[in-house]
Amino acid sequence: MKILVTGGAGFIGSNFIRYVLNKYPDYQIVNLDKLTYCGNLDNLRDIEDNPRYHFIKGDVCDKKIVEEGIQECQAIVHFAAETHVDRSIMEAGTFVVTDVLGTHVLLETAKKFKIERMIHIGTDESYGSIEKGSFKEGDALVPSSPYSASKAAADLLVHAYWATYNLPVIITRSSNNFGPYQYPEKLIPLFITNALDDEPLPLYGDGKNVRDWIYVIDNCEAIDFVLHQGKLGEVYNIGGGNERTNLEITEMVLDELGKTKDLISFVTDRPGHDQRYSLNTAKLRQMGWQPKYDFKQALGETVKWYRENEWWWRKIKSGEFQEYYQQMYKTQTHPDI
Repeated sequence: MKILVTGGAGFIGSNFIRYVLNKYPDYQIVNLDKLTYCGNLDNLRDIEDNPRYHFIKGDVCDKKIVEEGIQECQAIVHFAAETHVDRSIMEAGTFVVTDVLGTHVLLETAKKFKIERMIHIGTDESYGSIEKGSFKEGDALVPSSPYSASKAAADLLVHAYWATYNLPVIITRSSNNFGPYQYPEKLIPLFITNALDDEPLPLYGDGKNVRDWIYVIDNCEAIDFVLHQGKLGEVYNIGGGNERTNLEITEMVLDELGKTKDLISFVTDRPGHDQRYSLNTAKLRQMGWQPKYDFKQALGETVKWYRENEWWWRKIKSGEFQEYYQQMYKTQTHPDI
């Protein structure tokens, strides 16, 4: 099989590409990525010379580039998106363009080239917040941020192409991912790298917002499972079953690094901040998938990876990120969690 992966230089996309190339010795991957601030070819340095891997630099909104990438591909896995909530609050238009219009270009191209299967990667944030219980796939989408609204809009557009054109699509919505190669504006890598330098950990509100966490490799396995065994036109929730408050996650990171809680710095909360995300994953589990990684062990391995790979994150945090960090985090705002 030859797969077009959009956004494959990002966090989850790069882990997915590596996972597929390792698992399937006869599969080929075309990676289409615009290489925005969080698209990083260092994420794939170890496989860049693999003859079954090909990289194309380009925007998913560019029809010509997308058509170039899709040649001879049987499947698409669509990760490409703007994903940072805080950035969406500052500049919502970019999210609408990439997440909605970019998805439209991809759908039209998939239809034109009669692609056999397209997996659209969504997010649990599209459901909004839930006080009790867990969201099922058929529940209403009530997003709270420009980011989650743009992703919800893309989901609806994907579904419309299934209903109208019978385009062979599947949507996944996963909970918060963590693991190697995650850009350090997100909570876990930001707090690990800050703690390593004894920098403050900016935790907003009272730290009691709840998220479900899944190790990135578990998510990659779930996406692969859906790619091969999922039912066309369906939505599948992917979660790790590891609900923790942001304060609990922060304290676990500090414990792993042997740092004190004095590094925690409570800052002003984000506008429209969802209190709790929770996914009902029974649909996918009943098909035979379940996460394999123990949460605490995977978090420990993640901390170890960032400790041992300073070459990767230090140049990120000393570049464009540093200016952004100064603007956002040190003026009493917050990391994306």
